[in-house]
Amino acid sequence: MQTSDLEKTAIKTSVVTIIFNFALSLFKLLAGIFGASMALISDAIHSASDVFSTVIVLIGVKASSKKADKKHPFGHERFECVAAIILAVVLFATGIGIGYAGIEAIITGAYLNFEIPKTIALVAAAVSIITKEAMFWYTIIASKKVNSSALKADAWHHRTDALSSVGSLAGIIGAMLGVPVLDCVASIIICLMIIIAAVRIFMDAIKKMTDEACDEKTEEEIRNFILSCNGVERIDNLMTRLFGNRIYVIVEIACDGSLSLCAAHEIAEKIHNGIEEKFPLVKHITVHVNPYIL
Repeated sequence: MQTSDLEKTAIKTSVVTIIFNFALSLFKLLAGIFGASMALISDAIHSASDVFSTVIVLIGVKASSKKADKKHPFGHERFECVAAIILAVVLFATGIGIGYAGIEAIITGAYLNFEIPKTIALVAAAVSIITKEAMFWYTIIASKKVNSSALKADAWHHRTDALSSVGSLAGIIGAMLGVPVLDCVASIIICLMIIIAAVRIFMDAIKKMTDEACDEKTEEEIRNFILSCNGVERIDNLMTRLFGNRIYVIVEIACDGSLSLCAAHEIAEKIHNGIEEKFPLVKHITVHVNPYIL
């Protein structure tokens, strides 16, 4: 996967979600006002905040797509991880805010004073759930396509908004049925789900910033490919590390010690080019040849 593909996918996905978020926020705000639902008005503000998170994704991806320079000879991919970490923190804070509001309303009994909402508020909450869940899947599929932590974090931000709308829907239905406390209970459950998602996104980004090895399946596939190459007697050492959304590989192979320098170099070159072609996420591979002595 080329860096330009990451940037193009991120820009296309982000523009689409920004347009939908803006329209959905306006719709929920008007529905909340005319439908007498404070929960829906708060939900509309939450949707509007997603525009901010998507802008962070765009900035992070744009920075990570810059070519290597004198100060950053290995590239800028880790800026994308920084964007993911920022979004994870925003998600965490959002979850805490939703949970706190729910607990406070239960303790103070504020839910007893909630105004009975109108049908339009119920419809808006349902539309929000469907739309935001669709945006989640649209963004998460794009994130997997380009292995983007920032897009993945933004996708989960959409999912938290869908969950927030579930809370709003529960509160609206509860109020209509004379059980407004359902809104508070739903908020606490949603809070826990959002916090778990935020922690997972945060840890994923940290792994990509601390030179952790790539997953065992990919490493084993790389190992098998190298061993299948003509002239390779064995692998003396194989190391991989994550750098943003890309993989760096360092391998030591053993070849017949009687081979000429040119012949040994040709084997190493075939391995180098083959891995970069077969494994698109590999940005660079270093191949060192050791003499194999019987």
